[in-house]
Order: sequence, then C-alpha cells, then structure tokens
Amino acid sequence: MERKCNYRKRDGQRLTISEYKARRKREITRRIALGIISIVLVLVLIISAVVHRHINKNDTTSENVATDASSEASSVLEIIDTVVEESETEEETSPFKALSEDANSFFNGYTVEVSENTDYIASENVYSTYALLVNLDNGTAVASKEGTVRINPASMTKILTLLVAAEHITDLEDTFVMTQEIGDFVFKKDCSAVGFEVGEKVTVRDMLYGTILPSGGDAAMCLAEYVAGSQEAFVKMMNDKLSELGLSDTAHFTNCIGIYDENHYCTLLDMAMILKAAEENSLCHEVLNARKYTTSLTTEHPEGILISNWFMRRIEDKDTHGEVIGAKTGFVVQSGCCGASYQISNDGTHYICVTADAWSSWRCIYDHVEIYDTYTS
Repeated sequence: MERKCNYRKRDGQRLTISEYKARRKREITRRIALGIISIVLVLVLIISAVVHRHINKNDTTSENVATDASSEASSVLEIIDTVVEESETEEETSPFKALSEDANSFFNGYTVEVSENTDYIASENVYSTYALLVNLDNGTAVASKEGTVRINPASMTKILTLLVAAEHITDLEDTFVMTQEIGDFVFKKDCSAVGFEVGEKVTVRDMLYGTILPSGGDAAMCLAEYVAGSQEAFVKMMNDKLSELGLSDTAHFTNCIGIYDENHYCTLLDMAMILKAAEENSLCHEVLNARKYTTSLTTEHPEGILISNWFMRRIEDKDTHGEVIGAKTGFVVQSGCCGASYQISNDGTHYICVTADAWSSWRCIYDHVEIYDTYTS
C-alpha cells in the first residue's frame, strides 16, 4: 500500500518519515506554547475575578466570571494533556528494533582489540590480503591478518544500510516508487541491481531483501530516499550509527552502496562490529540469513523477481565446523572481493569472519571456509 501522510510540501510531494516527524514536533510545540499562554491569560482572569469579588462581595457577576474562567482553565489543561500524550505516542520505538535470539549470547558493546594473543592468519590457503575472525561470545579477536588496516568495504557497506533502515521503518508493506534518478545513478556507477523498473511500487520488505541478497544498488538507494529523503541525509544517519557503535574514529561512509571513495572506509574489525550489530537486530538477522527471496508481484513484474544470496548458497555445503547463517559480499577494484559472514560453530560458539582483497568471489568463500576450519570447532 502507499504511504498515508497528513502533510505534503507546497509542491504536492509527500513528506519523508523524518520530515513528517519534524513537522509534527513543531506543530505540537506550537500547540503547547499556545496552551501555556491560554493558561496564563485564564489565571489573570481568575485573579482579577477574585480581587473584584473581595472588593464587592455582593457582585454575583464577578463570581460567575471566576467560575467560567476556572472551567476554561480546566478545559485548556485537558487539551495540553492530550497534546502531551500525542507527543509521547509519536516518539514510540520502531517495532523493528527488537533483538534477535542470538544477541543474548553476544558480548556487550562493540570494542574488540587485536592483541598479542590473537593468532596471525599465516595459512597459504587463505589468499585474501586482509582477514579477521572474532569470537562474539567473549569479544576477542581469535585470528587476524591486517585486520585493523583501513580498506574500502565495497558492498559490505550495505550491512549498515540494512541496519539503519531497519531501525527507522514502521511498515514493511509500505511502498516507494522507483525513480528515474535512482535508475540513472545505479547505471552510471555500474552497480549490481535487483532490477526494479522506473515507476514500480516497491515494498519496504522487498527493498531490504533486495539490498542484501543480490546486493542491489537500486534497492539500497530506494531505502535511503524512503527513510531519509535523500542519500546524503541517509549517509549522515549511517555515520551517526557508526558514532553510536563507537567506530567513528576508524570508519566513515560517504554512500549507502559501497561505491569507491577515498573517504569511504573502515577496518575489518569495524565491519565485524557492524555485522554484529546487524545480527543483534531481529529483522536484519532474518534478511542476512535468507538464501532466496521473491519480490512482491507488481505490474512491471507480475511474477516477482527471484533473488539469491550466492555466498550463503555456495558455502552451505562446505565444512566450516558449524553453520554460516548470515553473510554479505562486496567488490570494488581497490578492495578486490570481500566478504563478511556470521557462523555458529558445532559447539555453539558464535563467530564473525571478514576478509578483503581476494581475486574472485569463490576464493573469498574458500578463505572463509579455511579460517572457520582452522580456528573454530
């Protein structure tokens, strides 16, 4: 269904969620201010009436004025109580901030250090230039190879895009209309795409799955504009989230897709913590764990679009001493093939593996298999 909104801009365009909430806050503030002014005026009337009655006790008219004024004050107070209740309702927490069951097993916080106790990944079977394995149960870096070096995260960026969007949506069935501008941007930047067509009404749920499974740049851009009104505003929200996680000293993003930019960077350790935060979110956990998904039926795609998480499908028959239940890949020339995956080992321990700069997507997968095989049970 289409978004229903009580306010529009002067040009008739619908407000974004953030713009709508901002306008509601301003309106409520004005109403409260008017209420306070009304109370002050009513109190002045009451005081005047009491003084007048004291001077002239026989003046029944003054008594009536005071009574009416008192009644009016109660009415104004009722209005203000209602406004305050409405304001509190407006600020209700998103239903999609619920924690996943796995989150109960994770260590608290997002601070992990590569120390002298961290094994160096020296295996000749791990070809990625950068690699890292983190134990999520005790918050230690189990093994690392240049895990604290700054890289461009490529489409692993979309893990944070998913998380920020999930924390700011309220209706998975709401829709956003795919625009020509988004289509042109994705085409010019040679981004992978779900295949949404210009003018197609795309549900929020489809945008979430489309951002992760096929790494759709079109889905990520749609999410950004749906949530924040523009990619620029959404990227600010992404960097605010990095700050909230305590990662802003070593991580900074300039876009929601993972397009190369010298100012778009993080370390493998940062990406491990971003994936941890996403796996702690119930909705994100569900999306990252999906192997296949079919988008909603639309006029442009009457049978929907079948999309897949190829990393998940290719690694599920490999022996990793456990089960990989969440993953996101990425590629830019400057960082090679990258991957971030979440595994539960056979003994129930939770791990995150992140690698970068492999020469192929298959090599990236086999590097994860080798790391899990060597360092988990």
